[in-house]
Amino acid sequence: MLLYDGGRAPSPRRVRVFLAEKGIEVPMRQVDFANLEQFSDAFTALNPMQRVPVLILDDGTPVAETMAICRYFEALQPEPNLLGRDAREIAIIEMWNRRVEMHFYGAVSSAFRHLSPGMAVSEKPQIAEWGEANKAKALAFLAILDRELAMRPYVALERFTVADITAMVTLDFMRAPKIAVPADMQNIRRWHAEVSARPSAKA
Repeated sequence: MLLYDGGRAPSPRRVRVFLAEKGIEVPMRQVDFANLEQFSDAFTALNPMQRVPVLILDDGTPVAETMAICRYFEALQPEPNLLGRDAREIAIIEMWNRRVEMHFYGAVSSAFRHLSPGMAVSEKPQIAEWGEANKAKALAFLAILDRELAMRPYVALERFTVADITAMVTLDFMRAPKIAVPADMQNIRRWHAEVSARPSAKA
């Protein structure tokens, strides 16, 4: 196998944290964003969406999209479990991971893509007003999550799951479009300190 990685980009980091939690090591190759390798014919043949991460299986099959890659490795190695041990857990984790992806990760990503000059090549057209609007959307979801985290230690369950990985990586990514966590969100701050202390967070 070979994992096409993207350094500090949030989607590849989600996969690296997931693999670190599993204790799985996979050979990696960095995609050269500085030279726009993601738009090359060779990389586009692997992923027509021109984004990382992409996992190349031993038979040559390319698997793109963060959660597709995570599900592949969970199927290979179910423990430590990150996607759910039974139907109830699977549903709850999926629910919260989707919420985080759609209402938090999506908003922070849109803010970054529409406000960062470095994204002008891939985000056409950049709409600054949409970027600013998504800052507010991200904070609105964070307020919901802060209330939820008053009731349990982690995003989805009483234990660490992939929903925590998605939320942690997104919160860390907020620095790029300059979105600050409000001082009064103490539950978010407590949770983020705990998940950031896990060894996998350094992946």
